[in-house]
Amino acid sequence: MSIFDFTILDESEDLIVVDKPAPLQVYARKPTDPPGLLEGLRELLIYDIANGATLSIINRLDRETSGVVIIAKNHKTAHTLHRAMEKRTISKTYHALIHGTPAHTTWSCNLPLRRRGEFIPDADVWVEQAPHPQGSPARTQFHTLHRATPFSLIEARPETGRTHQIRIHLKETGFPIVGDKLYGPHGRQPYLEMTTTGHITTPLPLPRQALHCHKMEIPKFGTWTAPTPPEFLALANPSTIVPPH
Repeated sequence: MSIFDFTILDESEDLIVVDKPAPLQVYARKPTDPPGLLEGLRELLIYDIANGATLSIINRLDRETSGVVIIAKNHKTAHTLHRAMEKRTISKTYHALIHGTPAHTTWSCNLPLRRRGEFIPDADVWVEQAPHPQGSPARTQFHTLHRATPFSLIEARPETGRTHQIRIHLKETGFPIVGDKLYGPHGRQPYLEMTTTGHITTPLPLPRQALHCHKMEIPKFGTWTAPTPPEFLALANPSTIVPPH
């Protein structure tokens, strides 16, 4: 995948908003990692950077999560937007393709989350999170967009921003995300296969996790929407979408 495969949704003097595809990383975390979205933007905005622009990622998405990513182009905007994230004044809406057929149109989950390795010393996946009574507060609202078998399309609105929050809350309510290698129906086994051997023998309906940042809304800045990936719609095969309340 090219570092220029993203789609620009909006751009101003203060920020640039893109629709990031999966499996493009937001940025290279290690010297051995391939270049990511940030590296692509630095090349695209080389003139702006030469004239003082400084790029700062506002909302990070997992490599396999697609959708809206906001990047500030100066320190002042970055500070303002990071403060908005801390105060939870930024509204985020995700679309996810899930295993199962929810009986309810709306539901929620408020299980607190904590890194698994903090209470299970021999945890084999460092990034894995899990519900725990002493974890950080987490709450997610869900709305069914299309109810079907075996996969349904839902909307998720996280009210907090914990690591892997939507993925875990869906798993814990009985609807794991399609293609999720860590919190899917097969547990962490696909993740371990991928990280230790580079191959996955466990069959997955999608090669990526079906989670997409569909919309971001920031007061006084704007609202940006990234279309639901066609592979989600193809598997859900929705003839009628149930509108959110």
